[in-house]
Amino acid sequence: MRNLASYLLKRAAWLVLTLWAVYTVSFILMRSVPGNPFSGDRNVAPAIERQLKARYNLDAPPLQQYWDYLVGIVTRFDLGWCMGLEDYSVNQVLAEGFPVSATLAIFALVFAIILGVTAGVISAVYRGSPADLSLMFAAVMGIAIPNFVLASLAILLFVFMIQLFPAGGWGTLQQTALPAFCLGLPVAAYIARLTRTGMLEMLTKDHVRTAVAKGLPKRTVILRHVLPGALLPVVSFLGPAVARVLTGSLVLEKIFALPGMGSHFINAATQRDYTLAMGMVLTYTVLLFAMNTLVDLAYAIIDPRVKLQ
Repeated sequence: MRNLASYLLKRAAWLVLTLWAVYTVSFILMRSVPGNPFSGDRNVAPAIERQLKARYNLDAPPLQQYWDYLVGIVTRFDLGWCMGLEDYSVNQVLAEGFPVSATLAIFALVFAIILGVTAGVISAVYRGSPADLSLMFAAVMGIAIPNFVLASLAILLFVFMIQLFPAGGWGTLQQTALPAFCLGLPVAAYIARLTRTGMLEMLTKDHVRTAVAKGLPKRTVILRHVLPGALLPVVSFLGPAVARVLTGSLVLEKIFALPGMGSHFINAATQRDYTLAMGMVLTYTVLLFAMNTLVDLAYAIIDPRVKLQ
């Protein structure tokens, strides 16, 4: 318990340092881009532009902008007002978009883990069989095809030809299934290959051979003695997998017209909405850091030999 508390304190300190570094780099990069949120395609009168800059503190020196915005985040968790969405704060946009993106990510990850682990176990148990070759070929194709290409093919097949799913929207399970499938399939392909490799390695271990020699049922050997050790590489992969799901959802949310954080992130980048882009970047940083921490904890639970540091 003491090791766990010490580990969580260290992770919290690293999170603060990481957020500060991400904030600083993002602030510099966004301010380095020529122009501002009000110098795009819209023709804004100079007087109105000066008023808008004053409203969003853009008329202050860059160092003052950096400090004021950082103080607002630290003291009040205030990410400011959106520059591209009138009368909307960044906190409101995140509160509305996060449940959509989180739901999509959860469905995609659950689908990826179930499909990937199942395919990996079948491939390892029936190594060299047609089922093994077919599943690993499908896994290679799933890794090679980008999810936005997969989304386009899925829309053509399941929306226009077979007409099983709607083309977009949000609110029903049917509207969630197709984007979650497109988002989770590449991750499932990686998990399948990792599970197969881990299973084949575990099958050569002495304790597994002993269990087989004792006459234990094949199902018991696989579930109790082989699978837990084989899943360690999968658990390690889940951290990057979450990053893959979150970043992959940026494009898919736009394709399927989902009102999640990804679509707002793309709009913030194209409209040079400094505050919204910064809020999205910091939110994604917290999510990825938290998921990597959970993966480390799960790894230590699955394998007691792993010590938290």
